[in-house]
Amino acid sequence: MESSVDGLAKEIERALIIDQSGDDQSERGSSDKCKDRNQQNHVSHANANASGNASADANASADANVKANADADARSADSNDAKPESSGQDSSQKEKYKEGDVDGDVDQYVPEIYSSSEDSDDGYDDSAAYRGPSLPLVVHAPLLAPGVKSVFPENISVLDAIVHRIKTGAAKKIVVMAGAGISTDAGIPDFRSPGTGLYDNLQTYKLPYPEAIFSIDYFRKKPKPFYVLAKELYPGQFAPTQSHFFVKLLAEKGLLQRHYTQNIDCLERVSGIDPDLIVEAHGSFHTAHCISRKCRQEHSQSWVKEKIFADDIPRCLSCDSLVKPDITFFGEGLPSRFFDLLEQDFGCCDLLIVMGTSLLVQPFASLINDVSHAVPRLLINRMRVGEAKTPGPGFDFDGRHAGQLHRDALILGDCDQACALLAERLGWNEELSVLRDQFLAKPSS
Repeated sequence: MESSVDGLAKEIERALIIDQSGDDQSERGSSDKCKDRNQQNHVSHANANASGNASADANASADANVKANADADARSADSNDAKPESSGQDSSQKEKYKEGDVDGDVDQYVPEIYSSSEDSDDGYDDSAAYRGPSLPLVVHAPLLAPGVKSVFPENISVLDAIVHRIKTGAAKKIVVMAGAGISTDAGIPDFRSPGTGLYDNLQTYKLPYPEAIFSIDYFRKKPKPFYVLAKELYPGQFAPTQSHFFVKLLAEKGLLQRHYTQNIDCLERVSGIDPDLIVEAHGSFHTAHCISRKCRQEHSQSWVKEKIFADDIPRCLSCDSLVKPDITFFGEGLPSRFFDLLEQDFGCCDLLIVMGTSLLVQPFASLINDVSHAVPRLLINRMRVGEAKTPGPGFDFDGRHAGQLHRDALILGDCDQACALLAERLGWNEELSVLRDQFLAKPSS
């Protein structure tokens, strides 16, 4: 009997569009061996250049393939439709609720449930961009100028090149970076999309601006809105997606160096991935602490959940200060684990997979630049993101920047479909289906 993953992979294969517009791919680069990278300090991450986020429309003009242009235009329209309206609040109102610079990370990010960038003009809601109808998968074929060297062989798609590297053992220390796009199919409601009700429910609390719900200073004054939101999002109500199980499969095969996630939903843990292989860059609900700097007592997830679901505000059992899940808010530094493992993981990485993220949020977004210059990087996303405008940091899917080794691959579409296709090409579709079935067969706790 055909498994659900087999069926999905075949359906995807039929719908798969491989852009054949580039005929001038050049020879493969000489070495894909992981090289030691220069030691970088944490300040470089906090101040990383985020200017590489060029849109698909800006780059599509270089592509002679009419179908690819049409797909890019449709994808751009979908993205624009998904963007939330501006909150209408002026920046001085936001400043009222910000603390001073704590650990150098103030307002560099918010959790991926509402991923806006202080440097962007549109208040981009990352999770909303992954709602809507599924898109056909597009495996991008790069347009390489003559003489540009590439780590990918000629005359095969970048998808097949990535698969070949994994099959042959050339990629065995894979780092995955993930955002809201891998959790969308779990049914987690996003913060601001019309009709979800989350933001509407919070209107009675008269938030001064949407991001205030993730401001530590606002939380100290008015914690109730956050706990109303937390009740809707609390782990245990949602199941992992195909993307989570694909990452788990990488781990089970000993190929996962680390999984870095912006998400706060704990679905990596729920799927069964070893917590030692997970870095929750923006924290999660898994642990909680008293927010008093003098106390900082840890409180169990079950105790906090009981309080939240009873509509009580959790208060410290030792000092009666507020207790907050260890989600990183505006005004707080990132978890130390994030910085502690960067050099180890990205220094030895031999394949970087980036899935379902806008790459707008720093310092997470800058991590794509921390792997060796010859390490292949694969972006799986509904839209082109993180692209370099000039030689330097950022993706370069078409080898436009002379002097740089081409090593970036792109699959446009939904993360779950792309992961199912990768599993099928790798011969792992049955194993992926078993992981999912085993999870669903477990009794709910």
